[in-house]
Amino acid sequence: MINVLIVEDDFRIADIHESILAGIDGINVVGKALRAEGSWQFIETNRVDLLLVDVYMPDQLGIDLVIELKQKYPHLDVIMITAARDTHLLKKSINAGIFYYLIKPVQFEKLKKVIEVYKDKKEILASTDVVDQAMLDRIFRMPSPENRPNVSLPKGINELTLSKVLEIMKSLPDGVTAEEMGERLGASRTTARRYMEHLVSTGKMKAELEYGIVGRPERKYFNR
Repeated sequence: MINVLIVEDDFRIADIHESILAGIDGINVVGKALRAEGSWQFIETNRVDLLLVDVYMPDQLGIDLVIELKQKYPHLDVIMITAARDTHLLKKSINAGIFYYLIKPVQFEKLKKVIEVYKDKKEILASTDVVDQAMLDRIFRMPSPENRPNVSLPKGINELTLSKVLEIMKSLPDGVTAEEMGERLGASRTTARRYMEHLVSTGKMKAELEYGIVGRPERKYFNR
């Protein structure tokens, strides 16, 4: 369970953010502070993992509060939620190590998505003691090479159709012929073969000859 403290001087906005977080599994709003001073008092006596902090607080600038808090509690993660559009404050927040920066008014789906990404990062870090590049790519939201758009597809190969072929292959562990793939795609046998041969050439599929009772052997394609 991730414990969240909302640091927001407008209690109505704090209540809205709390209601959004209440609908997310694994998130527990443990408190709300209307002042920077109140956040110190709360953190000193309660376990807090994540702060939602407004920039403009009555007694202290939110980002200055964050910098001071992280000196004593470096484990704290922070999401800034503010109406401030000053680039200087954004840069200062990034340098302070915040997880994300949201502009008010915050949309429900946007805040929920940011929290889900945060949860995913925490789960990845807790899942292993060994760091590899695939893990880092997930944490820093970088697509792996095989999932990146292919910007140099050969002539006659369309990215959308190629993606559809790959999706169809996921449900065909026993392989498929060009004719069968053509039927599923709503395309000709020749077109289906062209796409699958391309995938064979890139190492994502393999092809084998299948011998029937009569007639010539037919090429059948499988996922690698």
